[in-house]
Amino acid sequence: MDKTGSQILIDSLINEGVEYVFGIPGGVLLPLFDTLYDSPLKFILTRHEQAAGHAADGFARATGKVGVCLATSGPGATNLTTAIATAFMDSIPMVAITGQVKTHLIGNDAFQEADTIGITRPVTKHSFLVREVKDLEETIREAFYIARSGRNGPVVIDLPGDVTTNRCASGGSSNVIDLPGYKPRFFGNVKQIMLAADLINESKKPVIYAGGGVITAGASQQLIELARKTNIPVTTTLLGLGCFPETDELSLGMLGMHGTAYANYTITNSDCVIAIGARFDDRITGRIDDFAPNATIIHIDVDPTSISKSIKVDIPVVGDAKVILEELNKYVKFVDRKEWVDTVFNWKKKHPLAYDNSGENIKPQYVIEQIHKIAGDNAIITTDVGQHQMWTSQYYTYTNPRTLLTSGGLGTMGYGFPAAIGAKLGFPDRNVVCVSGDGSFQMNIQELSTAVHYNIPVKVAILDNGFLGMVRQWQDLFFEKRYSNTRLNGNPNFVKVAEAYGAAGILVERKDDVIPALKRAFEIEGPVVMDFKTEQEENVYPMVPAGEAIHRMIDGMA
Repeated sequence: MDKTGSQILIDSLINEGVEYVFGIPGGVLLPLFDTLYDSPLKFILTRHEQAAGHAADGFARATGKVGVCLATSGPGATNLTTAIATAFMDSIPMVAITGQVKTHLIGNDAFQEADTIGITRPVTKHSFLVREVKDLEETIREAFYIARSGRNGPVVIDLPGDVTTNRCASGGSSNVIDLPGYKPRFFGNVKQIMLAADLINESKKPVIYAGGGVITAGASQQLIELARKTNIPVTTTLLGLGCFPETDELSLGMLGMHGTAYANYTITNSDCVIAIGARFDDRITGRIDDFAPNATIIHIDVDPTSISKSIKVDIPVVGDAKVILEELNKYVKFVDRKEWVDTVFNWKKKHPLAYDNSGENIKPQYVIEQIHKIAGDNAIITTDVGQHQMWTSQYYTYTNPRTLLTSGGLGTMGYGFPAAIGAKLGFPDRNVVCVSGDGSFQMNIQELSTAVHYNIPVKVAILDNGFLGMVRQWQDLFFEKRYSNTRLNGNPNFVKVAEAYGAAGILVERKDDVIPALKRAFEIEGPVVMDFKTEQEENVYPMVPAGEAIHRMIDGMA
Protein backbone atom coordinates (compact mmCIF):
# COMPACT_ATOMS: atom_id res chain seq x y z
CA MET A 1 0.00 0.00 0.00
CA ASP A 2 1.31 3.43 -0.92
CA LYS A 3 1.95 5.90 1.89
CA THR A 4 2.69 9.61 1.97
CA GLY A 5 6.15 10.73 2.95
CA SER A 6 4.67 12.06 6.19
CA GLN A 7 3.27 8.65 7.12
CA ILE A 8 6.53 6.94 6.17
CA LEU A 9 8.42 9.33 8.44
CA ILE A 10 6.08 8.76 11.38
CA ASP A 11 6.12 4.97 10.94
CA SER A 12 9.90 4.97 10.64
CA LEU A 13 10.34 6.96 13.85
CA ILE A 14 8.07 4.53 15.67
CA ASN A 15 10.08 1.60 14.27
CA GLU A 16 13.23 3.22 15.68
CA GLY A 17 11.67 3.25 19.14
CA VAL A 18 11.09 7.00 19.26
CA GLU A 19 8.61 8.12 21.91
CA TYR A 20 9.16 11.89 22.12
CA VAL A 21 9.76 14.47 19.41
CA PHE A 22 10.61 18.05 20.41
CA GLY A 23 9.97 21.01 18.17
CA ILE A 24 7.78 23.69 16.63
CA PRO A 25 5.52 23.38 13.54
CA GLY A 26 5.72 25.54 10.41
CA GLY A 27 3.96 25.99 7.10
CA VAL A 28 6.14 23.73 4.99
CA LEU A 29 5.60 20.86 7.44
CA LEU A 30 1.83 21.17 7.82
CA PRO A 31 1.16 17.84 6.03
CA LEU A 32 3.54 16.14 8.45
CA PHE A 33 1.90 17.71 11.48
CA ASP A 34 -1.52 16.71 10.17
CA THR A 35 -0.31 13.10 10.07
CA LEU A 36 1.26 13.53 13.51
CA TYR A 37 -2.18 14.49 14.86
CA ASP A 38 -3.30 10.82 14.82
CA SER A 39 0.10 9.39 15.73
CA PRO A 40 1.09 7.71 19.02
CA LEU A 41 4.28 9.81 19.00
CA LYS A 42 4.35 12.38 21.79
CA PHE A 43 5.18 15.78 20.35
CA ILE A 44 6.53 18.29 22.87
CA LEU A 45 5.83 21.82 21.66
CA THR A 46 8.73 23.98 22.83
CA ARG A 47 8.75 27.76 22.59
CA HIS A 48 11.99 28.03 20.62
CA GLU A 49 13.68 25.65 18.20
CA GLN A 50 17.03 25.88 19.99
CA ALA A 51 15.31 24.66 23.15
CA ALA A 52 13.77 21.78 21.17
CA GLY A 53 17.25 20.67 20.17
CA HIS A 54 18.59 20.96 23.72
CA ALA A 55 15.59 19.02 25.07
CA ALA A 56 16.26 16.22 22.57
CA ASP A 57 19.93 16.35 23.59
CA GLY A 58 19.06 16.15 27.31
CA PHE A 59 16.73 13.22 26.66
CA ALA A 60 19.55 11.47 24.77
CA ARG A 61 22.21 12.10 27.42
CA ALA A 62 19.95 10.91 30.23
CA THR A 63 18.58 7.79 28.53
CA GLY A 64 21.29 6.82 26.03
CA LYS A 65 18.65 6.77 23.28
CA VAL A 66 18.62 8.92 20.15
CA GLY A 67 16.95 12.27 20.75
CA VAL A 68 14.70 13.65 18.00
CA CYS A 69 13.81 17.26 17.24
CA LEU A 70 11.79 18.83 14.44
CA ALA A 71 11.73 22.33 12.98
CA THR A 72 10.42 24.05 9.90
CA SER A 73 12.48 25.53 7.07
CA GLY A 74 14.53 28.72 7.12
CA PRO A 75 14.69 30.31 10.58
CA GLY A 76 13.29 27.16 12.18
CA ALA A 77 16.24 25.17 10.89
CA THR A 78 18.83 27.86 11.63
CA ASN A 79 17.51 28.21 15.20
CA LEU A 80 18.32 24.52 15.67
CA THR A 81 21.94 24.97 14.64
CA THR A 82 23.32 25.90 18.07
CA ALA A 83 21.69 22.84 19.60
CA ILE A 84 23.03 20.64 16.81
CA ALA A 85 26.54 22.04 17.31
CA THR A 86 26.24 21.45 21.07
CA ALA A 87 25.36 17.80 20.47
CA PHE A 88 28.14 17.44 17.91
CA MET A 89 30.88 18.76 20.20
CA ASP A 90 29.80 16.41 23.00
CA SER A 91 29.12 13.35 20.79
CA ILE A 92 25.41 13.08 21.57
CA PRO A 93 23.12 10.88 19.40
CA MET A 94 20.44 13.09 17.90
CA VAL A 95 18.38 13.22 14.71
CA ALA A 96 17.24 16.70 13.70
CA ILE A 97 14.50 16.80 11.06
CA THR A 98 14.10 20.10 9.27
CA GLY A 99 11.51 21.25 6.77
CA GLN A 100 12.65 22.57 3.40
CA VAL A 101 10.96 24.34 0.51
CA LYS A 102 9.63 22.14 -2.28
CA THR A 103 12.29 20.48 -4.39
CA HIS A 104 11.69 22.59 -7.51
CA LEU A 105 12.20 25.77 -5.44
CA ILE A 106 15.51 24.77 -3.85
CA GLY A 107 18.18 27.27 -4.83
CA ASN A 108 15.68 29.97 -5.91
CA ASP A 109 15.67 31.98 -2.65
CA ALA A 110 12.10 30.91 -1.99
CA PHE A 111 10.25 32.09 1.12
CA GLN A 112 11.91 30.69 4.26
CA GLU A 113 14.56 28.84 2.28
CA ALA A 114 17.96 28.26 3.85
CA ASP A 115 20.80 25.98 2.84
CA THR A 116 20.33 23.78 5.88
CA ILE A 117 22.73 21.12 4.61
CA GLY A 118 25.46 23.66 3.98
CA ILE A 119 24.90 25.37 7.32
CA THR A 120 24.88 22.19 9.41
CA ARG A 121 27.47 20.10 7.57
CA PRO A 122 30.38 21.26 9.79
CA VAL A 123 28.48 20.39 12.99
CA THR A 124 26.91 17.03 12.13
CA LYS A 125 28.11 13.49 11.58
CA HIS A 126 26.11 13.56 8.39
CA SER A 127 23.37 15.60 6.71
CA PHE A 128 20.73 14.22 4.32
CA LEU A 129 18.64 16.16 1.79
CA VAL A 130 15.78 13.86 0.78
CA ARG A 131 14.70 14.75 -2.76
CA GLU A 132 12.51 11.72 -3.48
CA VAL A 133 9.99 10.05 -1.21
CA LYS A 134 11.22 6.59 -2.20
CA ASP A 135 14.50 7.34 -0.40
CA LEU A 136 12.95 8.51 2.85
CA GLU A 137 12.53 5.23 4.69
CA GLU A 138 16.11 4.10 4.06
CA THR A 139 17.44 7.56 4.90
CA ILE A 140 15.80 7.51 8.32
CA ARG A 141 17.26 4.09 9.14
CA GLU A 142 20.71 5.26 8.07
CA ALA A 143 20.39 8.49 10.05
CA PHE A 144 19.61 6.67 13.29
CA TYR A 145 22.39 4.15 12.69
CA ILE A 146 24.95 6.88 12.08
CA ALA A 147 23.78 8.91 15.10
CA ARG A 148 24.12 6.05 17.61
CA SER A 149 27.11 4.08 16.26
CA GLY A 150 30.83 4.76 16.48
CA ARG A 151 31.42 8.17 17.98
CA ASN A 152 27.83 9.27 18.53
CA GLY A 153 26.62 12.54 17.07
CA PRO A 154 23.79 14.50 15.46
CA VAL A 155 22.41 13.80 11.99
CA VAL A 156 20.22 16.19 9.99
CA ILE A 157 17.41 15.09 7.66
CA ASP A 158 16.30 18.01 5.47
CA LEU A 159 12.80 17.30 4.17
CA PRO A 160 11.27 19.28 1.25
CA GLY A 161 7.54 19.93 1.53
CA ASP A 162 6.57 17.91 -1.53
CA VAL A 163 8.40 14.84 -0.20
CA THR A 164 5.98 14.82 2.75
CA THR A 165 2.94 14.68 0.42
CA ASN A 166 4.24 12.45 -2.38
CA ARG A 167 3.46 8.76 -2.17
CA CYS A 168 5.34 5.51 -2.61
CA ALA A 169 5.29 1.93 -1.41
CA SER A 170 6.67 1.44 2.08
CA GLY A 171 8.30 -1.47 3.86
CA GLY A 172 9.78 -3.21 0.85
CA SER A 173 13.40 -2.12 1.27
CA SER A 174 16.04 -4.12 3.11
CA ASN A 175 16.69 -3.46 6.80
CA VAL A 176 20.41 -4.02 6.25
CA ILE A 177 22.46 -0.83 6.60
CA ASP A 178 25.04 -0.65 3.81
CA LEU A 179 27.29 2.41 4.09
CA PRO A 180 30.59 1.56 2.37
CA GLY A 181 32.26 4.77 3.54
CA TYR A 182 31.23 4.40 7.16
CA LYS A 183 32.63 1.44 9.08
CA PRO A 184 33.02 2.29 12.78
CA ARG A 185 35.42 0.02 14.61
CA PHE A 186 33.98 -1.92 17.52
CA PHE A 187 36.67 -4.35 18.64
CA GLY A 188 40.14 -3.13 19.59
CA ASN A 189 43.32 -4.62 18.18
CA VAL A 190 44.34 -7.43 20.55
CA LYS A 191 48.06 -6.73 20.09
CA GLN A 192 47.56 -3.09 21.06
CA ILE A 193 45.46 -4.09 24.07
CA MET A 194 48.21 -6.43 25.27
CA LEU A 195 50.84 -3.72 24.77
CA ALA A 196 48.68 -1.39 26.86
CA ALA A 197 48.32 -4.03 29.58
CA ASP A 198 52.09 -4.61 29.70
CA LEU A 199 52.73 -0.90 30.06
CA ILE A 200 50.13 -0.56 32.81
CA ASN A 201 51.59 -3.52 34.71
CA GLU A 202 55.10 -2.05 34.51
CA SER A 203 54.21 1.55 35.36
CA LYS A 204 54.96 2.96 38.79
CA LYS A 205 52.91 6.17 38.70
CA PRO A 206 49.89 5.58 36.43
CA VAL A 207 46.64 7.54 36.29
CA ILE A 208 43.38 6.87 34.44
CA TYR A 209 41.89 9.85 32.59
CA ALA A 210 38.26 9.03 31.71
CA GLY A 211 35.91 11.03 29.53
CA GLY A 212 32.35 11.06 28.29
CA GLY A 213 33.09 8.17 25.94
CA VAL A 214 33.07 5.84 28.95
CA ILE A 215 29.48 6.87 29.68
CA THR A 216 28.41 6.63 26.04
CA ALA A 217 29.83 3.10 25.79
CA GLY A 218 28.21 2.00 29.05
CA ALA A 219 31.67 1.12 30.32
CA SER A 220 31.53 2.45 33.89
CA GLN A 221 31.61 -0.98 35.55
CA GLN A 222 34.55 -2.04 33.39
CA LEU A 223 36.37 1.19 34.34
CA ILE A 224 35.72 0.57 38.04
CA GLU A 225 37.06 -2.98 37.66
CA LEU A 226 40.21 -1.70 35.94
CA ALA A 227 40.90 0.94 38.59
CA ARG A 228 40.34 -1.32 41.56
CA LYS A 229 42.15 -4.30 40.07
CA THR A 230 45.24 -2.23 39.30
CA ASN A 231 45.03 0.26 42.20
CA ILE A 232 45.21 3.23 39.82
CA PRO A 233 43.70 6.66 40.64
CA VAL A 234 40.99 7.97 38.30
CA THR A 235 40.34 11.50 37.15
CA THR A 236 37.56 12.47 34.77
CA THR A 237 36.64 15.20 32.37
CA LEU A 238 33.56 17.38 32.90
CA LEU A 239 31.53 15.10 30.62
CA GLY A 240 32.98 12.02 32.31
CA LEU A 241 31.73 12.93 35.79
CA GLY A 242 29.74 10.03 37.17
CA CYS A 243 31.50 7.33 35.16
CA PHE A 244 33.61 6.56 38.26
CA PRO A 245 32.05 7.04 41.73
CA GLU A 246 33.52 10.07 43.45
CA THR A 247 32.99 8.36 46.80
CA ASP A 248 35.71 5.85 45.86
CA GLU A 249 39.07 6.60 47.48
CA LEU A 250 40.73 6.29 44.05
CA SER A 251 38.62 9.13 42.65
CA LEU A 252 40.38 12.42 41.95
CA GLY A 253 37.34 14.24 40.62
CA MET A 254 37.67 16.44 37.56
CA LEU A 255 40.96 17.64 36.09
CA GLY A 256 41.85 20.65 33.98
CA MET A 257 41.25 24.39 34.13
CA HIS A 258 38.85 24.20 37.10
CA GLY A 259 39.69 20.67 38.15
CA THR A 260 40.98 19.60 41.52
CA ALA A 261 44.57 20.49 42.36
CA TYR A 262 45.32 16.86 43.23
CA ALA A 263 44.04 15.62 39.86
CA ASN A 264 46.25 18.09 38.02
CA TYR A 265 49.28 17.22 40.16
CA THR A 266 48.69 13.51 39.58
CA ILE A 267 48.53 13.86 35.80
CA THR A 268 51.60 16.10 35.74
CA ASN A 269 53.72 13.70 37.79
CA SER A 270 52.51 10.44 36.26
CA ASP A 271 54.57 8.03 34.18
CA CYS A 272 51.57 6.48 32.39
CA VAL A 273 48.29 8.12 31.38
CA ILE A 274 45.46 5.75 30.39
CA ALA A 275 43.02 7.95 28.46
CA ILE A 276 39.62 6.34 27.88
CA GLY A 277 36.90 8.01 25.81
CA ALA A 278 38.45 11.45 26.14
CA ARG A 279 39.93 13.77 23.54
CA PHE A 280 42.61 15.87 25.33
CA ASP A 281 40.83 19.18 24.75
CA ASP A 282 42.53 22.45 25.67
CA ARG A 283 40.63 22.90 28.97
CA ILE A 284 42.13 19.60 30.11
CA THR A 285 45.69 19.86 28.83
CA GLY A 286 46.53 23.49 29.47
CA ARG A 287 49.92 24.20 27.94
CA ILE A 288 50.54 21.11 25.86
CA ASP A 289 54.32 20.99 26.33
CA ASP A 290 53.83 20.59 30.09
CA PHE A 291 50.97 18.09 30.03
CA ALA A 292 52.11 14.81 31.61
CA PRO A 293 55.66 15.50 30.40
CA ASN A 294 57.14 12.22 31.66
CA ALA A 295 54.24 9.92 30.86
CA THR A 296 53.72 7.28 28.22
CA ILE A 297 50.19 7.71 26.92
CA ILE A 298 47.64 5.01 26.14
CA HIS A 299 44.54 6.25 24.33
CA ILE A 300 41.39 4.14 24.02
CA ASP A 301 38.79 5.78 21.79
CA VAL A 302 36.17 4.81 19.24
CA ASP A 303 37.13 7.74 17.01
CA PRO A 304 40.47 7.25 15.20
CA THR A 305 40.61 10.96 14.31
CA SER A 306 40.91 11.82 18.01
CA ILE A 307 44.12 9.80 18.37
CA SER A 308 47.21 12.07 18.54
CA LYS A 309 45.07 15.03 17.48
CA SER A 310 46.26 17.23 20.34
CA ILE A 311 48.67 15.08 22.33
CA LYS A 312 51.02 12.51 20.81
CA VAL A 313 49.86 9.04 21.85
CA ASP A 314 52.23 6.10 22.34
CA ILE A 315 49.75 3.21 22.35
CA PRO A 316 46.46 3.85 20.52
CA VAL A 317 43.58 1.38 20.83
CA VAL A 318 40.65 2.17 18.55
CA GLY A 319 37.24 0.71 19.34
CA ASP A 320 34.36 0.60 21.78
CA ALA A 321 35.51 1.42 25.31
CA LYS A 322 33.39 -1.24 26.99
CA VAL A 323 34.61 -4.04 24.71
CA ILE A 324 38.24 -2.93 25.00
CA LEU A 325 38.16 -2.58 28.79
CA GLU A 326 36.62 -6.03 29.15
CA GLU A 327 39.56 -7.40 27.18
CA LEU A 328 42.16 -5.22 28.92
CA ASN A 329 40.97 -6.34 32.35
CA LYS A 330 41.97 -9.91 31.47
CA TYR A 331 45.63 -8.93 31.17
CA VAL A 332 46.27 -6.27 33.80
CA LYS A 333 47.58 -7.24 37.23
CA PHE A 334 47.33 -5.84 40.71
CA VAL A 335 50.37 -3.77 41.61
CA ASP A 336 50.56 -2.23 45.08
CA ARG A 337 52.21 1.08 44.04
CA LYS A 338 52.07 2.15 47.70
CA GLU A 339 54.48 5.06 47.33
CA TRP A 340 52.57 6.55 44.39
CA VAL A 341 49.12 6.04 45.90
CA ASP A 342 50.28 7.54 49.22
CA THR A 343 51.64 10.56 47.34
CA VAL A 344 48.32 11.05 45.56
CA PHE A 345 46.36 10.66 48.80
CA ASN A 346 48.61 13.26 50.46
CA TRP A 347 47.85 15.71 47.64
CA LYS A 348 44.15 15.09 48.25
CA LYS A 349 44.57 15.90 51.95
CA LYS A 350 46.82 18.91 51.38
CA HIS A 351 44.84 20.52 48.53
CA PRO A 352 41.14 19.80 49.06
CA LEU A 353 38.35 21.76 47.39
CA ALA A 354 37.47 24.44 49.90
CA TYR A 355 35.61 27.72 50.29
CA ASP A 356 34.95 30.19 53.08
CA ASN A 357 31.38 29.70 54.30
CA SER A 358 31.71 31.77 57.47
CA GLY A 359 29.96 34.91 56.24
CA GLU A 360 26.27 35.76 56.14
CA ASN A 361 25.92 35.75 52.34
CA ILE A 362 24.86 32.61 50.48
CA LYS A 363 27.85 30.90 48.91
CA PRO A 364 27.06 29.11 45.64
CA GLN A 365 29.17 26.12 46.65
CA TYR A 366 26.97 25.67 49.72
CA VAL A 367 23.83 25.62 47.58
CA ILE A 368 25.31 22.88 45.38
CA GLU A 369 26.25 20.78 48.42
CA GLN A 370 22.71 21.06 49.80
CA ILE A 371 21.12 20.18 46.45
CA HIS A 372 23.14 16.96 46.48
CA LYS A 373 22.09 16.09 50.03
CA ILE A 374 18.39 16.64 49.30
CA ALA A 375 18.09 15.53 45.66
CA GLY A 376 20.12 12.36 46.18
CA ASP A 377 22.66 10.32 44.22
CA ASN A 378 20.11 9.20 41.64
CA ALA A 379 19.05 12.72 40.70
CA ILE A 380 19.82 14.09 37.25
CA ILE A 381 21.56 17.45 37.31
CA THR A 382 21.71 19.74 34.30
CA THR A 383 23.59 23.00 34.06
CA ASP A 384 24.04 25.95 31.83
CA VAL A 385 27.54 27.35 31.30
CA GLY A 386 29.62 29.55 33.57
CA GLN A 387 30.67 29.67 37.20
CA HIS A 388 27.62 27.72 38.36
CA GLN A 389 28.59 24.91 35.96
CA MET A 390 32.04 24.61 37.49
CA TRP A 391 30.77 24.74 41.08
CA THR A 392 28.27 22.04 40.17
CA SER A 393 31.09 19.90 38.79
CA GLN A 394 33.22 20.47 41.90
CA TYR A 395 30.80 20.34 44.84
CA TYR A 396 28.14 17.86 43.73
CA THR A 397 29.27 14.28 44.39
CA TYR A 398 28.58 12.11 41.32
CA THR A 399 28.36 8.37 41.84
CA ASN A 400 26.43 7.25 38.75
CA PRO A 401 26.78 7.82 34.99
CA ARG A 402 24.29 10.01 33.11
CA THR A 403 23.55 12.10 36.19
CA LEU A 404 25.28 15.30 35.00
CA LEU A 405 24.11 16.78 31.70
CA THR A 406 26.04 19.86 30.60
CA SER A 407 27.44 21.51 27.50
CA GLY A 408 31.15 20.76 27.57
CA GLY A 409 32.66 21.30 24.14
CA LEU A 410 30.62 24.24 22.84
CA GLY A 411 29.85 25.84 26.21
CA THR A 412 26.27 26.75 25.35
CA MET A 413 24.44 29.12 27.68
CA GLY A 414 20.73 28.33 27.67
CA TYR A 415 21.34 24.58 27.47
CA GLY A 416 20.45 23.49 30.99
CA PHE A 417 16.74 24.17 31.37
CA PRO A 418 15.46 22.61 28.12
CA ALA A 419 17.89 19.70 28.65
CA ALA A 420 16.30 19.17 32.06
CA ILE A 421 12.86 19.03 30.42
CA GLY A 422 14.10 16.31 28.06
CA ALA A 423 15.75 14.39 30.90
CA LYS A 424 12.64 14.52 33.08
CA LEU A 425 10.52 13.09 30.25
CA GLY A 426 13.06 10.28 29.95
CA PHE A 427 12.96 9.60 33.71
CA PRO A 428 9.71 10.94 35.18
CA ASP A 429 10.29 9.22 38.53
CA ARG A 430 13.71 10.78 39.22
CA ASN A 431 14.53 14.22 40.60
CA VAL A 432 15.79 16.52 37.86
CA VAL A 433 17.43 19.81 38.83
CA CYS A 434 18.69 22.50 36.50
CA VAL A 435 21.44 24.60 38.08
CA SER A 436 21.69 27.86 36.19
CA GLY A 437 22.97 31.39 36.39
CA ASP A 438 20.91 34.53 36.15
CA GLY A 439 22.48 35.20 32.76
CA SER A 440 22.15 31.69 31.33
CA PHE A 441 18.60 31.09 32.52
CA GLN A 442 17.31 34.10 30.60
CA MET A 443 18.54 32.63 27.33
CA ASN A 444 15.78 30.01 27.29
CA ILE A 445 13.52 31.27 30.06
CA GLN A 446 10.52 30.98 27.73
CA GLU A 447 10.61 27.20 28.20
CA LEU A 448 8.87 27.74 31.53
CA SER A 449 5.79 27.73 29.33
CA THR A 450 6.71 24.27 28.00
CA ALA A 451 7.31 22.90 31.50
CA VAL A 452 4.00 24.27 32.75
CA HIS A 453 2.06 23.22 29.62
CA TYR A 454 3.08 19.57 30.02
CA ASN A 455 3.43 19.71 33.83
CA ILE A 456 7.06 18.65 33.73
CA PRO A 457 8.21 19.11 37.36
CA VAL A 458 11.77 20.26 36.76
CA LYS A 459 13.37 22.22 39.61
CA VAL A 460 15.53 25.20 38.67
CA ALA A 461 18.16 26.59 41.04
CA ILE A 462 19.44 29.98 39.87
CA LEU A 463 22.76 31.00 41.43
CA ASP A 464 21.95 34.68 41.08
CA ASN A 465 25.01 36.90 41.48
CA GLY A 466 23.94 39.76 39.23
CA PHE A 467 26.75 39.14 36.74
CA LEU A 468 27.80 37.10 33.76
CA GLY A 469 29.90 35.44 36.40
CA MET A 470 32.66 33.59 34.59
CA VAL A 471 33.47 36.52 32.33
CA ARG A 472 33.41 38.80 35.37
CA GLN A 473 35.87 36.45 37.11
CA TRP A 474 38.35 36.83 34.26
CA GLN A 475 37.88 40.61 34.36
CA ASP A 476 38.52 40.45 38.11
CA LEU A 477 41.72 38.43 37.83
CA PHE A 478 43.23 39.64 34.56
CA PHE A 479 41.63 43.01 33.68
CA GLU A 480 41.92 44.94 36.95
CA LYS A 481 38.23 44.49 37.82
CA ARG A 482 37.13 46.55 34.85
CA TYR A 483 33.67 45.00 34.63
CA SER A 484 32.86 45.87 31.05
CA ASN A 485 29.28 44.80 30.20
CA THR A 486 29.13 41.88 32.61
CA ARG A 487 26.91 43.39 35.30
CA LEU A 488 23.31 42.26 34.67
CA ASN A 489 21.47 45.44 35.53
CA GLY A 490 17.75 45.04 34.94
CA ASN A 491 17.40 41.37 35.84
CA PRO A 492 13.74 40.43 36.22
CA ASN A 493 12.08 39.28 39.40
CA PHE A 494 12.50 35.57 38.68
CA VAL A 495 9.82 34.57 41.19
CA LYS A 496 7.22 36.75 39.48
CA VAL A 497 8.33 35.57 36.05
CA ALA A 498 7.90 31.94 37.15
CA GLU A 499 4.48 32.71 38.60
CA ALA A 500 3.45 34.57 35.43
CA TYR A 501 4.12 31.38 33.46
CA GLY A 502 2.18 29.33 36.01
CA ALA A 503 5.19 27.80 37.80
CA ALA A 504 6.14 28.19 41.44
CA GLY A 505 8.79 30.70 42.45
CA ILE A 506 10.89 30.81 45.62
CA LEU A 507 13.21 33.68 46.60
CA VAL A 508 16.12 32.74 48.87
CA GLU A 509 18.18 35.56 50.36
CA ARG A 510 19.47 34.05 53.63
CA LYS A 511 21.79 31.11 54.15
CA ASP A 512 19.46 29.63 56.76
CA ASP A 513 16.68 29.51 54.17
CA VAL A 514 18.60 27.43 51.58
CA ILE A 515 17.69 24.00 52.95
CA PRO A 516 14.01 24.82 53.69
CA ALA A 517 13.64 26.27 50.18
CA LEU A 518 15.07 23.15 48.56
CA LYS A 519 12.85 20.85 50.63
CA ARG A 520 9.80 22.93 49.76
CA ALA A 521 10.70 22.88 46.04
CA PHE A 522 10.82 19.08 45.97
CA GLU A 523 7.46 18.89 47.73
CA ILE A 524 5.79 20.97 45.00
CA GLU A 525 4.46 18.76 42.22
CA GLY A 526 5.05 21.12 39.27
CA PRO A 527 8.01 23.11 37.93
CA VAL A 528 9.75 25.38 40.45
CA VAL A 529 12.22 28.25 40.05
CA MET A 530 14.43 28.99 43.07
CA ASP A 531 16.28 32.30 43.00
CA PHE A 532 19.31 32.06 45.31
CA LYS A 533 20.86 35.49 45.87
CA THR A 534 24.51 34.48 46.14
CA GLU A 535 27.78 36.21 46.91
CA GLN A 536 28.30 38.51 43.94
CA GLU A 537 32.07 38.35 43.53
CA GLU A 538 32.74 34.75 44.51
CA ASN A 539 35.23 33.10 42.14
CA VAL A 540 35.74 29.52 41.01
CA TYR A 541 38.97 27.98 42.28
CA PRO A 542 41.27 26.28 41.51
CA MET A 543 41.80 27.99 38.18
CA VAL A 544 44.48 27.46 35.56
CA PRO A 545 45.12 30.72 33.66
CA ALA A 546 44.84 30.52 29.87
CA GLY A 547 47.99 29.15 28.26
CA GLU A 548 49.48 27.97 31.57
CA ALA A 549 50.44 24.43 32.62
CA ILE A 550 47.69 22.67 34.55
CA HIS A 551 49.83 22.23 37.67
CA ARG A 552 50.25 26.01 37.93
CA MET A 553 46.90 26.93 39.43
CA ILE A 554 45.48 29.95 41.20
CA ASP A 555 44.01 28.51 44.40
CA GLY A 556 42.24 31.62 45.64
CA MET A 557 43.31 31.00 49.24
CA ALA A 558 45.83 33.84 49.55
